[in-house]
Amino acid sequence: MKFKKINLLVVFLFVFMLFGCGKSNENNEAKEEKEVVLKVAHVEPETRSTNRALLIFKEEVEEASKGSIKIEIYPNGALGGDVQLTESVAMGTIDMALPSTSVLTSYTDNFGILDMPYLFISSEAAFNAMDGKMGEYFNEALKSSGLVNLGYTYNGPRSITNSVREIKKPEDLKGIKVRVMESPVFIDFFRTLGANPTPMSFTEVYTALQQGAVEAQENPPSLIYANKFYEVQKFLSITEHVHNFLAFIMNAEKFNSLSDEQKAILQEKAKKYIENQRKMELEDNNKYIELLGTEGKLKVNILTADEKEKFKKALQPMYDKYKKNFGDDLFKIADEYNK
Repeated sequence: MKFKKINLLVVFLFVFMLFGCGKSNENNEAKEEKEVVLKVAHVEPETRSTNRALLIFKEEVEEASKGSIKIEIYPNGALGGDVQLTESVAMGTIDMALPSTSVLTSYTDNFGILDMPYLFISSEAAFNAMDGKMGEYFNEALKSSGLVNLGYTYNGPRSITNSVREIKKPEDLKGIKVRVMESPVFIDFFRTLGANPTPMSFTEVYTALQQGAVEAQENPPSLIYANKFYEVQKFLSITEHVHNFLAFIMNAEKFNSLSDEQKAILQEKAKKYIENQRKMELEDNNKYIELLGTEGKLKVNILTADEKEKFKKALQPMYDKYKKNFGDDLFKIADEYNK
């Protein structure tokens, strides 16, 4: 009898250990994160704030995820221009990209409002809007295109370079062939001021300026410097006509395939990335305006408040048109953040 009791106890312990170990293994397996590699592409040079801050983002994501997320960065338009990158993310052939919001008009027309000249009175107003109601509106609109947006990095205040003359008043743009982004609003903007806008991919701009296919382009000073446009231009006019953003987009199916923990890490580090990048870009702006005048040998003029007002007045017909196209509500949201 005693022998039987001992046998039963042994069997009981064996069964307990078997099931206990099985459950333990299941729990360990559940905790293990599936390793994923995320390809992130953009058109910016390695020296630009977009890429410098992205290197920090890569390091922090890989560390926080204990290696379960690996980030591969493809700068300099290595995988295509903004239009191609956006299409590739939507199709899932690239996981993530940082295209200008200007090209997202092909997915949601109302993105065009962000290209409206002098929509925001300052970078701070623009940041608050894109982190608030304006950004929320566009994030929701992108979902139907199979895209998840992790936030908006700052592409800087856009200004104009050209090889013809200083731009101090709207009339100075008349007849000048200017490269613009593939955005209807940018085309209308320069056409309204009498220029000849030519839409083309960013990767083609230097050669087009060099060969005279276009005489002017407009971009933030840091990007103008990084891409050496000063080598093929003579004048820089600090118009700051648009506070431009890049959307940090990700393929929705890829995002949803991640574990909850991986999603949380990506979102948290993306928010920090955007904060770092914006700070870098603001610090870079004044520095590169000076460098473009000294090292770049460009003749620099900075528009006064009165000169900017003349541009705004000349652009009123454009505002009348786009308030009908986009509706008053979005313009009212922008105005909220300008107060």
